[in-house]
Amino acid sequence: MTVPFIDLQLINSRFEKPFQKGWSDVMSSGRYILGDQLTKFEIDFASYCGTKFAIGVGSGLDALSLIFQSYIHLGQLKPGDKILVPSHTYIASVMSILKCGLIPVLVEPNIETFNIDFIDLESKYTPEVKAVLAVHLYGQLVDSESLLSFCKKYDLLCIEDAAQAHGAQNCKNIKAGHIGSAAAFSFYPTKNLGALGDGGAVTTDNKELAELVRQLRDYGRINRSESVVFGTNSRLDEIQAYFLSIKLKSLDFDNENRRKIASRYLKEIENPLIELPFYSEQKDHVWHIFALRSNYQRKIIHHLDNNGITAMVHYPIPIHRQQVFTHWVDLNLPITDHISRTEVSLPISPVMTTDQVDHVISAVNSFTL
Repeated sequence: MTVPFIDLQLINSRFEKPFQKGWSDVMSSGRYILGDQLTKFEIDFASYCGTKFAIGVGSGLDALSLIFQSYIHLGQLKPGDKILVPSHTYIASVMSILKCGLIPVLVEPNIETFNIDFIDLESKYTPEVKAVLAVHLYGQLVDSESLLSFCKKYDLLCIEDAAQAHGAQNCKNIKAGHIGSAAAFSFYPTKNLGALGDGGAVTTDNKELAELVRQLRDYGRINRSESVVFGTNSRLDEIQAYFLSIKLKSLDFDNENRRKIASRYLKEIENPLIELPFYSEQKDHVWHIFALRSNYQRKIIHHLDNNGITAMVHYPIPIHRQQVFTHWVDLNLPITDHISRTEVSLPISPVMTTDQVDHVISAVNSFTL
């Protein structure tokens, strides 16, 4: 039996019939950018997240960058301000900060949750810090109460990188995207809500911010002929918006299937060479990634591969070890380095069969030295 890390064809084939109709509707409309399908998706996604506004953009990286650019235009940030951000995250989180002339301050993760560690967060604060970029890594919400308390204490902007956390919600039923002042989502095909290409969105309750993001994503224009700010071209197109509207209806169902698989992994994987991830058993985790840890990372991946199972590492080269960031090469982030050497991501998706889950559990349990 083979178990791919994720089967995008199988995930998306469930929506082929309604999408075929949508394809015809969009084609016949003659409008393929900033049309009715995007407007509908923005309304639907804002409603789903519980926010007043959602703005579709070209990618998750663009969503983050446009948030920072908008806060600079609004005078709430300025180039040279420092932003606290997890050191264990995808590189886009940090790139978005640097692209806007801001300075990322890397904060270690909590070894149990993989999310930002609040003790290290406190230690990294200085008066030059003006915001926190909180990453809901692997689909698990950052502790929102602690996060908001910290930001209130130091009067900081609270910005969410929710690229992996579509549908996650805290104990007060507040969803990712509505915890901070603004949030960025990615709709990269592998995400829990994935498009057929690149895509992203910004969610917020801030009307001024929403209007600025809309302008910035479209050359800074307020009408067809007039640009009032220096913008870019980052627009979620009509085809992707239609497809995402279809998939959004199944997101909670798919997330629940992911939780069921994760619960089985947590209950049935029993191997002393494996450290299983933390799970509160609540809806604050949507299991974009099921990340275990082991000192035998490469051997486990090789063992799983021999059993027809594709596993991955998120992320094998941490941000401060990337060639593009040579100024961080000597930075001491031992927990981040440890996770990069020990993390193993198991297959998890809403279309995995019971037999496939059984096979993964059996293979992990059979791993020996």
